[in-house]
Amino acid sequence: MTSIREVLDSKKYVPPAKLKALLEESDVSYASEEYQRLQWEKLKKQINGEINKVNTENIKEVVLDLFKLNLIRGKGWLVRCLMKSQVLSQAYTTVYAALICVLNSKIPELGELLVTRLILQFRKAYKNDDRETSKASVIFLSQLVNYQVCHDIVALQLLFLLLEHPTDTTVEIACALLQNCGQFLSENSSVALNAVFERLGTILTEDLVSKRIQLLIQEAFKQRKNNYDGAPVIVEELDLVEDEDKVTHTLNLDDKLKAREILNTFQFDQEYEKHEQAYDELRKQILGFEDDSSYDEGDEESEDDEADDVAKEQIRDLTESALTNFQKTVYLTMMSSINHEEAVHKLLKLQPVDPERKEQMLVDMIVKCCAQEKTYSKYYALVGEKLISVNRNWTKAFDHVFVDNYTNCHQYELSLIRNIGSFWGHMFASDKMGWEILQIVQLTEESTNSASRIFLKFLFVKLQEELGLKKLKVRLSEEYIQPYISGLFPSSGADRLRFSINYFTAIGLGALTEDMREILNNLPENEESGVEDENERKRNASPDD
Repeated sequence: MTSIREVLDSKKYVPPAKLKALLEESDVSYASEEYQRLQWEKLKKQINGEINKVNTENIKEVVLDLFKLNLIRGKGWLVRCLMKSQVLSQAYTTVYAALICVLNSKIPELGELLVTRLILQFRKAYKNDDRETSKASVIFLSQLVNYQVCHDIVALQLLFLLLEHPTDTTVEIACALLQNCGQFLSENSSVALNAVFERLGTILTEDLVSKRIQLLIQEAFKQRKNNYDGAPVIVEELDLVEDEDKVTHTLNLDDKLKAREILNTFQFDQEYEKHEQAYDELRKQILGFEDDSSYDEGDEESEDDEADDVAKEQIRDLTESALTNFQKTVYLTMMSSINHEEAVHKLLKLQPVDPERKEQMLVDMIVKCCAQEKTYSKYYALVGEKLISVNRNWTKAFDHVFVDNYTNCHQYELSLIRNIGSFWGHMFASDKMGWEILQIVQLTEESTNSASRIFLKFLFVKLQEELGLKKLKVRLSEEYIQPYISGLFPSSGADRLRFSINYFTAIGLGALTEDMREILNNLPENEESGVEDENERKRNASPDD
């Protein structure tokens, strides 16, 4: 009788029935490496089979079958199969894009991993002057833009890169991109697309490319003039996900990305059964009925057609899809606006997901957009400054989001904290933000952590940059503000005074501590007793940056 180990070593295909019999007769544990490796090989074959057979006619059935597999465990292999198949069969790119659009609407990490790897694949191919792989990558990304899996900023970045130093190859690839998603860009990024065609016109008039490529450019202009023949961006047969249910990943061409190739290979899982059960629950939520999770190659189609019909409809469903769509709309509105005044005008017209929390949700998204920038951008703060002046509801919304940001800043990365802190620094400097909200801050060793101290550092540094040190001191000395900033600038308690003094000195704003130093020097001796060493206190008050 063939053993499990022999099956693993041979790497030969074993029919499901025979494999099941082998498992039953052996002592292999479901948590063992041997069993998990067998399941991994089986998962790979099933994913390969589904990707190889997908087409326009059967895409709905393939989607259902794929969701029955553990796509969380197999995400690396799924993405690998899609990319490999697309390079070999570029005519099926729209089918692959439609497929990942549906999968991504339920498991967004699948789309994110695919976009990441496609960008990295393009970078490598472009650097190595690999025309075919570069073109295939660009075509796949352009279709993912059409299906709103990938943000159109990547398509625009690709166009500007390819046309910066034009050659026959780069211009040909740029024209292929325009052929695939030119209509989408004309509808959603018309200003940027105009700049692209201006560049193409220059290339054409200056005779920078061969006659063949010039014909491609002329064809691109013709398609644009004809409004891309009025054809839909996505054909009806492949339009399987409602716009509000789509999840768009905003990655830039020059972001620091990781392909995570380790996901393509077998990884032993100490909590295998727990993770399998978790995916079972997710699968039930996605498919909307108790499906047969024991998917095997060669399985016959389900006789329960009614259940399948229900499942296909459930594919369109997405938890909190309205919120996701609202956030996406806010982001795209801000990105497409010429200036902050136009952005505010458009944002105020947006339909709320929750009318009672419209202002709060919008402010939260504006801060998140600001946080995600590589460096702090004043644009978002100017939008905030304009909004908070609208009415009292906006003031309450900004106060609420500030409290949330400060309370939960330990969950953010350093770069996010820098941008968020700078955003709020501008809001206070503009005098649109009420200083009353600062009463939540207690600057002591016990009440703060490294993240909150960094948050406050960037807030006050931005205040100093925009107001100037002299004006900031005057502002902080105003009588009505004093009760609200007593937690930051205490007037009693040697420990609290010393911690605050050392903190502001450490971040380069020691000039704000003059009054506290005087108070500390005039404290009674009994109140100063037991105070820790000055250097130790300074370390404790450090903003950790």
